[in-house]
Order: sequence, then C-alpha cells, then structure tokens
Amino acid sequence: MDLESTPEEDAFRGEVADWLEAELSDRFAAIRGRGGPGDEHAMVDERRQWERAMGEARWTCVGWPREHGGRGASLSQQVIFHEEYARARGPGRLGHIGEGLIGPTLIAFGTEAQKLRYLPAIRSGEALWCQGYSEPGAGSDLAAVQTRARLEDGTWHIDGQKIWTSGAAHSDFCFVLCRTDPEVPKHRGLSYLLVAMDQPGITMQPIEQMTGSSEFGEVFYDDVTTDADNVVGEVNGGWKVAMGTLAFERGASTLGQQLSFQNELDLIVETAKQNGKHRDGAIRQRIADAYIGLRVMRFHALRTLGMAEQGALAPEAMINKLYWASWHRDLGELAMDVLGDEGELTAGPDYALHPLQRLFLFSRADTIYAGTNQIQRNIIAERALGLPREASK
Repeated sequence: MDLESTPEEDAFRGEVADWLEAELSDRFAAIRGRGGPGDEHAMVDERRQWERAMGEARWTCVGWPREHGGRGASLSQQVIFHEEYARARGPGRLGHIGEGLIGPTLIAFGTEAQKLRYLPAIRSGEALWCQGYSEPGAGSDLAAVQTRARLEDGTWHIDGQKIWTSGAAHSDFCFVLCRTDPEVPKHRGLSYLLVAMDQPGITMQPIEQMTGSSEFGEVFYDDVTTDADNVVGEVNGGWKVAMGTLAFERGASTLGQQLSFQNELDLIVETAKQNGKHRDGAIRQRIADAYIGLRVMRFHALRTLGMAEQGALAPEAMINKLYWASWHRDLGELAMDVLGDEGELTAGPDYALHPLQRLFLFSRADTIYAGTNQIQRNIIAERALGLPREASK
C-alpha cells in the first residue's frame, strides 16, 4: 500500500472528518467516546439513533459495492474512514456486525432474494445483527457446535444454545451456525441460518463482565423457527460460509481499532504526566515500547491489507490477532501501573470505572475471544508455516 495520500484521498478524509465533527459536536455530542470496550451498555438508544443518522448520510457500509447501497470505497478510503472515526472518538458502533460481517457474507454467498431482504436495513442503520457461533462446548473449536436445526414443511426448527453473543440484547437478527446433519464429519454437517431474534422460543441471559457491563449474553433456542430459504449457501455447507464471515472480520476496520489503541496510549501518557509516573525510567521505556509496537502493528496491517486488495491472502496476515491481542493486554497492564494506587479504587458505589481501569479489565479477554493465543499459534504453525497438525487428544 502506498503510504502517500492522493489529493482525492485528502478530500475524502476532510469530508469524513467534517461530518463527524459537526454531528458529534451537536445533536450527538453526549455519545462522543461512549460505547467502546467495557462501555458497550452505555446509551444504547442514542447510539441506535446514531446508526440511523449515519445511514441517512451514507456513512454506513462505505466499502460495500454501490449496487448494494455502499459507496464502493477503495481500501484506502475505507482505512481513512475508520481512522477518522476513531480520531473523532465516534461512539461504539451497534451496527458493526451487520455492516462488517453478515453484510459482506450475504454479498458473497447470499441469494438475490436474501440481499434484497436484508442488506437495505443494515445499510440504513435500522436492523442490528448478532453472531450465533460459540457454544459452551464449542468456542475455539467452532466445528463442534451442537445447536440443531431440522427442516419440516418448509421451516427450520432450531434447538440449542449459544454463548458470548455480543449485542444479543438489542439485535433484531442473528446468523446462527447449526448442525443440520449429525451423521457426517463435524465440518460437513453445518448450515448457516438467518434468524429473527424477536420471536417465541428465544431466551437471552446477560453475562456480566468484570467491567460491570453485559456486552454479550447466552442465548437459548427452544423450537425457534426460520423460513427454509433463510439458509446462506448450501444446506450442510455452512462451514465454508462461516469461514468466509471470519475472513471479513479482518478488514480495514483494523486500522480504526489501532487508532483507538492510540487514543488509549495517549491517555496513559497524559495520566503519567499528571501523576508524575513519567519520571519513572521503567515506565517511560514501557511507553516507548508500546508506541513502537503500535507503529509496527500499523505498518504490518497496511502491508497485509495491500496484499489482500491484490487478491493474495498473505501468510503474514495470520499473526495479526496474536500480535494485537498480546500488545493490547500488555497495554492494559501498563495502564494500571501508571494509575498506581488509584487503579485499585472506583469512583463510587455505582462501580464507575476510570477509562484505564476499563482498558485493563477488558483487555484481559483479548487473548481469549475470536480464537485464543494458543489457537492462533496453531493456525500460524499449520497454515502459514506448513507444520504438521497438532495431534488429537
């Protein structure tokens, strides 16, 4: 990727920045910087209005093709959008799973009827989605899911449970990976179903996190139904679709995530200057190391995204999750050391956390969700380096 911006890209950056500044300084000023990691429960109704406002101004789904309602933005423009969004401290996106996961999945694998039915409401910010993958016995080993779906008289009937379902409490739809043929090897008997969340048989239990919020929940399906044509891809071909969805998760938004990391690092530096920790040589060195690590992360992401734009999935891309998750966990530990004794206290009985306390608590999960560090190392070993598969226990 060329690191020098063009006049057209500079103009696009200005357009994004101006719109965000205008909206987040006026009617949406109250939600600026809210709803991020550890704060996902904050001001959900107001953030839902924000999604609709973004949709009305066509700032959702900027990378989608124009024929599906997007702006057809180039990779560079997508990076610019996510960077400016993070720089403006835009609120945590309620629509990111619809926009970044199921939307691209339907564009790649869905039928024309599915695209017409679901994509417009995602792009307008009206419909929110969640992801029904993990189960109590199937987290990193996704192929082990046991939620069942059977087809009867043109309707799928679903029974089972999912866990760690982000945004389940306020989502309108869920894409659910189900076992539809228990007699074949586990990767082959799965189907990818689109399910409405507002129906009898669905029970959602919030899971309280260390931060005091409940960003995700456990969802139970008791004879939940969806139409026969709400299967994406082939029946029993859901594994391919599910892997496609996970591939979309590693897109241009990663650059926005890194700018959010920069905001956190800036707050650590500001706090260290305020409480005198900047005079500690060891703390200064750790801050320098964090800055260097973040720059390495950025240039590596730009390199691998540039390769992907040319149609090549580089083996180097497989280190991304392991690298950023470990770096961010270490940043959380640095934040607590900079806070010092203050890090052990909260502001009152309502469990009001300092942003750096939220960073520390939330970042403990970074090396677990979306594939643990151990799983990531196996992926690197087997898929990038071509080493033998780990022996089954």
